[in-house]
Amino acid sequence: MVDGVEVAEHHVQSKSTAQLYSPNATVPVDPKATQIEAQTEKAIQQSKTLKAQMPLRPGYGTQGKHVELWANHLHLMPKGDLLLHRYSVDISLDEGGRRPGDKKLRRLVQLLLQEHFAQHVHQIATDFMSNLISQQKLQLDDNGYIVRYRSEDEDEPAEHAQSYRFRVQPTGTLTVAQLIDYLSSSNVGTILNSKEEIIQALNIVLGHTVRASSNVTSIGSSKHYPLANTTTERFDLGVGLVAVRGFLMSVRAATSRLLVNVQVKHAAFYKEGPLEQLMQTYMHANPSKVMLAGFLRRLSVNTTHIVRKNRAGQTIPRMKVICGLAMRDDGRNQPHPPIVPSLGADAKEVKFFLGDGSQSNDSGPSGKGKQKGKNLLSAGLNTPGQGSYISVYDFFRRTHNINLRHPELPVVNVGSRDNPMYLPAEVCEVRAGQAANAKLSSKQTQNMITFAVRRPVDNAESIVTSGVRMLGLNSANPTLNAFGINVNPSLITVPGRVLNSPDVHYRNNKNIQTRFGNWNMAKTQFATKSELPSWTWLYLFYPDPKLPWDSEAGFDESLGAFTEVLKQSGIATGAPRSGMRIKLDRDTPEVTQATIDQTIARFASGKVQKPPKLLLVILPDTSTAIYNRIKYACDVKEGLLNVCVVANKFAENKTTYFANVALKFNLKLGGSNQLLENSKLGLLAQRRTMVVGADVTHPSPDSAGNAPSVAGIVASIDHQMGQWPAALRIQPQARQEMIGGLDELFKSRLRLWAKHNKNTYPENILMYRDGVSEGQYGLVLEEELPLLRKACKEMYPASDTKKNLPRITIVIVGKRHNTRFYPTTVSNADRSSNPQNGTVVDRGVTEARNWDFFLQAHSAVQGTARPAHYYIIHDEIFQNSKVSLPFSNVADVVENLTHNICYLFGRATKAVSVCPPAYYADLVCERARCYLSGVYNQPETGSVAGNVPAAEVDDNMVRVHDDVKDAMFYI
Repeated sequence: MVDGVEVAEHHVQSKSTAQLYSPNATVPVDPKATQIEAQTEKAIQQSKTLKAQMPLRPGYGTQGKHVELWANHLHLMPKGDLLLHRYSVDISLDEGGRRPGDKKLRRLVQLLLQEHFAQHVHQIATDFMSNLISQQKLQLDDNGYIVRYRSEDEDEPAEHAQSYRFRVQPTGTLTVAQLIDYLSSSNVGTILNSKEEIIQALNIVLGHTVRASSNVTSIGSSKHYPLANTTTERFDLGVGLVAVRGFLMSVRAATSRLLVNVQVKHAAFYKEGPLEQLMQTYMHANPSKVMLAGFLRRLSVNTTHIVRKNRAGQTIPRMKVICGLAMRDDGRNQPHPPIVPSLGADAKEVKFFLGDGSQSNDSGPSGKGKQKGKNLLSAGLNTPGQGSYISVYDFFRRTHNINLRHPELPVVNVGSRDNPMYLPAEVCEVRAGQAANAKLSSKQTQNMITFAVRRPVDNAESIVTSGVRMLGLNSANPTLNAFGINVNPSLITVPGRVLNSPDVHYRNNKNIQTRFGNWNMAKTQFATKSELPSWTWLYLFYPDPKLPWDSEAGFDESLGAFTEVLKQSGIATGAPRSGMRIKLDRDTPEVTQATIDQTIARFASGKVQKPPKLLLVILPDTSTAIYNRIKYACDVKEGLLNVCVVANKFAENKTTYFANVALKFNLKLGGSNQLLENSKLGLLAQRRTMVVGADVTHPSPDSAGNAPSVAGIVASIDHQMGQWPAALRIQPQARQEMIGGLDELFKSRLRLWAKHNKNTYPENILMYRDGVSEGQYGLVLEEELPLLRKACKEMYPASDTKKNLPRITIVIVGKRHNTRFYPTTVSNADRSSNPQNGTVVDRGVTEARNWDFFLQAHSAVQGTARPAHYYIIHDEIFQNSKVSLPFSNVADVVENLTHNICYLFGRATKAVSVCPPAYYADLVCERARCYLSGVYNQPETGSVAGNVPAAEVDDNMVRVHDDVKDAMFYI
């Protein structure tokens, strides 16, 4: 993964990172931070009785080769007496009044500061939503402040401009020195309740300048992208989208100091310019008007058919937001509803009622029965007191003297469904800086990868040059100067260690050394043998002129070659039984869906022949719709183990590809692909610890309104960590991060453990919890830990519970953080100029009290490697166990164990970036998205997977069939 983008597996050679900086251009390892870390470590060891909500850091790791790294953090230095005065900003609304949207609110807050706090320019920072931070105490008007809306280009508010009353109220004063003192104190019992509030306030101050810039667009509170149409920072993704390179900025707390985390970010934006061009480009690739409607929904445009200018002669844009395309039911409750023959009807087909001798408003023809505006008698449309329908095409020709060049394009609705307002695309300009929420196509994703994947040195250089400049993290920033805040524009240096890589073991105790986090299992059999007594195949294809195989003999040759690879890998099997060839029709998705269901049911029913142990499905292409339907039919409906391959790849007869498919075969059949020696597994080798992974997946922006969140859980069933069966559960509420029903999910894992371990339960439960943000760590302890204890209390015998068994440890796994590391010398870099695999960092960018660490277990295939972040929030296992050589403390034990198990991910012959329990939990959640594809991604999956009515979305949609639920069906 490279910043959220999956990349192909090949290495990219890079110039030496040593060429990036001279020794004087970076911030060296902070000696004060090192001193405080040592003092805090000693204080924690001497305060064994101190109770904290989360375990204190038991020490720093000592294992591995010591290295120095650059981190993408800048040193933030506020003046010693800095006070931050906080104020809330609220809009007083009349009864039934609507709160302005984010874009309008941003402009209103800007006007509030310009018109009522001009004397404090640069001394006030805002998030342009609900908070003000002032460098000095403000004298406020208790009556509030009246602001009339006007756009940035208007000299004064329009006659009909709405007025808003703002109330600005103090919410407290924050002392930044208190936070610095807290971070610099080795007193482990110290608590600073205002820590997060101070960091939030500093984020507002640092982000004010870039958010106020008219040359930058912001996504959320921390991501910022330049609007300038330069070739170096933009890349055409195709089909109406463009990739833009920007930066994330976030204030972070670390031992003895504050840091600014700056990371290169990439996002997809709509192409600015004529809407007609955007629509034509999109429709050329996607003829579906349903998909076009989704693509354009909530897109902001400037209208061009009515032009207003300010005193400087500049055009004043009139912005409208696209609700969608014209639809049949638009304005259905109006006395004279518009006439729309079908979704996406064009300008000649869409008609609206023009009544009482008046025209529509100055934005566009409205579907309302009565209109306000100028009399149209001179246009010869109707006579006083009468009304008639007129097409959008004729209206713009007669009223605005515009002859539409492309009347065949769908009309857009910039009003609402109840009160539509129609515009032809030719009078709309797409505004710049609008992020695209739609899922990228496979081609767009590849284009994004091409643009986003860069050498680590390039990203580091961008941060300290264009990043610092665009974000205003320099002496030219008047707001930072007014607040007395300095930011060193160079990357900090932090200490790291490179842990030794373990060897992996295969059948007959064959030992393979790993190199660069990779190894080759050629001529090697899986660690544990699996049996495949019977299997068969299903070949799905389209009637294309050229198929992957020219003849049946060629197809049989591929099957034969693959069968040999299965045998050579250690799977006891023979030739597959005769399978089925099914021809699909691209133009009849409903028929395709039914055909897949019926075919899978036929294999599983046993009516023709005994059901196979496993089904190899050969797909015609990479279509997610067909894949999703296969997985739902096999995993949920029929209970048939299956592995999918793509015909073009399978037909190449490459041994490496067949070997990767064989990895999945063995895992699904219950085998273990590779193992580690017991000394590398620590307490896991004692056969008394169950390792658990848990995650939650959420609906995407283009999901249906009834799309639920789904929780997934995996757990080991023996000490070898080779098999990880899983369970899924739909969450009570969408976007609910805490796992509801965790006790029932967990009990299912305990039962499976007992089944494989002589009806005994594990003494230790080590959970790696994925997908939890920093602000929710406490919620895991408050909501999920009690459910784990509840499940154990109901399952464990009284003799165990009296011994306080099981012992539970919870480690949060973070993948979506923005910390990156860069090697400072060529000798400490890998082949792609990233830190070497096994690099662990627990100093410099962490806090001395917290028990967390960053681990880059893998070698990045290209781009900048993303380390995983591990944060121990609860521990009853490790701190109560004996630490033996070569380890110096508990931190060593946890870091080395987590690193070693990264070599046990069964689907690859390489170390992975995230430890397998978290990785597997993420995969099983992805499989749930396949099952729920009808509501998770409607525009794309509606063609094959079908849409699921709201009433039909329940837990049965993700309840895996009994015949396969105890296998690794999700691999």
